[in-house]
Amino acid sequence: MAVQYLAANRFGLGRRYDDPAIGDPRDWLTRQLADFDPAPAPIAALAGREAVAAAYVDYFADRRAMREAEARGPTPEGADPEVERLSRSDIRRHYVDAASARLTAAVASPTPFAERLVHFWSNHFAVSADKLPVIGFAGNYEFEAIRPNIMGKFADLLIAAVRHPAMLLYLDQAQSFGPDSALATRMRGRGRRQAPGLNENLAREILELHTLGVRSGYTQADVTSFAKALTGVTVSGLGRGAGQRLMPADARPGETVFIAPLHQPGSQTILGKSYPDTGARQAEAVLRDLAVHPATATHIATKIARHFTGDTPPQSLVDRLAEDFSRSGGDLRSLYRTLVASPEPWAADTAMFKSPWDWSVSVMRALKLPALGERQNVAAMFNQLGQPLWRPGSPAGYADLVATWAGSAALMQRVELASRIAGRIGDRVDARRLAPLILADALTTETETAIARADSPGQGMAMLFASPAFLRR
Repeated sequence: MAVQYLAANRFGLGRRYDDPAIGDPRDWLTRQLADFDPAPAPIAALAGREAVAAAYVDYFADRRAMREAEARGPTPEGADPEVERLSRSDIRRHYVDAASARLTAAVASPTPFAERLVHFWSNHFAVSADKLPVIGFAGNYEFEAIRPNIMGKFADLLIAAVRHPAMLLYLDQAQSFGPDSALATRMRGRGRRQAPGLNENLAREILELHTLGVRSGYTQADVTSFAKALTGVTVSGLGRGAGQRLMPADARPGETVFIAPLHQPGSQTILGKSYPDTGARQAEAVLRDLAVHPATATHIATKIARHFTGDTPPQSLVDRLAEDFSRSGGDLRSLYRTLVASPEPWAADTAMFKSPWDWSVSVMRALKLPALGERQNVAAMFNQLGQPLWRPGSPAGYADLVATWAGSAALMQRVELASRIAGRIGDRVDARRLAPLILADALTTETETAIARADSPGQGMAMLFASPAFLRR
């Protein structure tokens, strides 16, 4: 097998034009685990969570002001009818800036294996910016919850993902109140028939998608009890209602806060284990147990094995990864080292098509010259390519299967972008010299001959980036 190509593309994001020789592929990959920078310059320069929350606070305030103005009558002369659109564009700006920073970091990264793991885990704990409250927070979620935790324990990664505002708002946890909580009891006592209720979305997705996996033995009763344990966790400063009125005075917008009067009192039984009412620590205790459950080990092992081999991962690899996960208590670095040392990812055919994200990053890593114009809207580009960033449309994320990215329309979009990039660069890059570096031991005689016979340097480059080897990983 083409081990050099697999190291750079199956495990990484493609070779950079200035990369030194890989040498021993396994050693090259494992060194990256120690060298990974969770906050490279493009990401560190972005506004933080509080600034994102402030944009939402302004947006909601502007929307209320517009409604009040409409109720009073026609907009007076000189008023700005675009205030809502402009306020929302501030939220959108955080999304666009984060998308650009993500791409810049991936293209420049000296640790592409670690970057691929960031993208894997971000998709595993997926949120979707199709929902207004998530748009501005989507990038911050990956940068603050996922990136700093991919080299530690799975439990810490799980808890960081669950507690971030993007997840709490996406799955409506911020509006989930214990049915017998102090707040609900007080509201019923005042004559309100329907007090704020329980929302099970987050509990269900944690069990089904993030930890145990489907058909792993949990019941509807487990989902309900877990949802009750999660009550009380909400986000400060965003939205209205009883939860916000009970917010601590010193809570900053966008901060994850536990509010005891919203929490369902009493112990909860989940998967046969009773968890006493310890307030905010009750849900954390459940999460830490789920993180090391045998079913979680199998679920995570299967997803990682599929990502690095193909639709039907070898059972031997799944078993080996699950054993490592269980033995180490979910130590993720240990899991990655076991993956790299295993023979199966190196023996599997390159059946997996690169996603639009993977393909675009590998193109840009290959070129010394900028592939895109200075004003390129990165978020819009990936919309056109069929993989909107942080917008899978479902808590399940993008399906990690060959068929997801193998459609003819999706491949044609990549061919068209390759042609546009080649047109921008023209004869400033010689694809005949670039191909051996980028494709390495996956360069076939057929591809080499086709590039050599191209009518122009630009056509040769387009053929390189649309070649069967380059499209797969």
